[in-house]
Amino acid sequence: MSIFRTGNEYTETSSKEKLLPLLIAYQQAVDTSIISSITDTKGEIVHVNKRFCEVSKFNAEELIGQNHRIINSGYHPKEFLKNMWKTISEGRVWHGEIKNRAKDGSYYWVDSVIVPIKNQQGNPIQYLSLRTLISERKAKEEKEREEQIRAMEEMLYKISHEVRQPVVQILGLSDLFDHHIDSEDDLKMTLDGIRRSAVLLDNYTRELAGFVRKIRNEQ
Repeated sequence: MSIFRTGNEYTETSSKEKLLPLLIAYQQAVDTSIISSITDTKGEIVHVNKRFCEVSKFNAEELIGQNHRIINSGYHPKEFLKNMWKTISEGRVWHGEIKNRAKDGSYYWVDSVIVPIKNQQGNPIQYLSLRTLISERKAKEEKEREEQIRAMEEMLYKISHEVRQPVVQILGLSDLFDHHIDSEDDLKMTLDGIRRSAVLLDNYTRELAGFVRKIRNEQ
């Protein structure tokens, strides 16, 4: 028996009466924010909550008795899934990010924790999966990656065109030393041309180094 204070009065309540409202509140909180399911050791779904159905767009009757392959997006390699099952079958908790496919063909990302439910001997008898939706974060990361790729493509274009130009100029001017320099003025003009090309090349090299540092810091 436990004693609780209500206003200025104290009331007695049993442990069962105390625990039941907490369990109901906990279930409501989980169903609102957490995508949860329970599978047996063969991977067959035996329970899903309301949030799972909302996100996957399958109803409970369509999911119960099915394997999680029903929402498999095909994005992850077999080794990824094999490692996940190896971890939980050994009784260890697995944590990772998974891309799933809903009934309508749309994709969604979840941050997933799978906890083995064990018997008294410590062997897994079921697996509890708790997931949070992270599609917005993954979409933002994908956008940032695409922007980085575009920036790298622009830099590669600059390297292949603008950086190559002063290199070609330096090589061409250096040939003059062997064949076409007949006076001191010709020599000065050739050296000035080489110097200008070298400065351009140095500037592009510094720009490239700064770009690489920026990409590294953003990762």
